[in-house]
Amino acid sequence: MNTRDQACMQAALQEAEKALQEGEIAVGAALYCGDTLLWADHNRREQLHDPTAHAEILCLRNGAKVFGDWRLSDCTLYVTLEPCPMCAGALVMSRLGRCVFGAADPEMGCCGSVYDLPADDALHSRTRWEQGGPEETCRALLTRSFEKLRPKGGTK
Repeated sequence: MNTRDQACMQAALQEAEKALQEGEIAVGAALYCGDTLLWADHNRREQLHDPTAHAEILCLRNGAKVFGDWRLSDCTLYVTLEPCPMCAGALVMSRLGRCVFGAADPEMGCCGSVYDLPADDALHSRTRWEQGGPEETCRALLTRSFEKLRPKGGTK
C-alpha cells in the first residue's frame, strides 16, 4: 500500500472510530476520486434502523450524488473491513474502479475471503480490490466494538 493509500485509509479509520463511539459495529469507509474525498461514512444500521446502512453503501450512495454520476469507475473506496456480499455487489453495480480494505472478513467477506464476487466472470463489470492498510488497527477497532456491544455473558 502506497503513501497516498495510507493517507486515504485514515479517513476510513476515523469513521470507524465514530461508529464505535455511536454504538455501531466499527466499520468506516471513504470514497475518493483522485485526491478528492467525495464522501466518508461509517456503519449506521442501528442509528437508521436500516439493514443496508453499511459504511460502503452510504459512501457509494452519497459519493455518487456528489460526483454527479452513479458510475464510479474513476473512484477508489477505502474501507476498514472486507465488503460483505451486499457491499461487494454494490461495488460491482457502481462500476467502482478499485476497493482497498484493511481487515479480511473470514465469515462474510466477498472480496477474496469467502467468495470473490467482483471477479466473478458471470458479472458484466469488474472492481479491482486489494487488502492493504493497517489490518491490526482495523481488527482492533472491530474487537473493541464487539466487546462494547456484546459484553461477556450477554447476547445482542
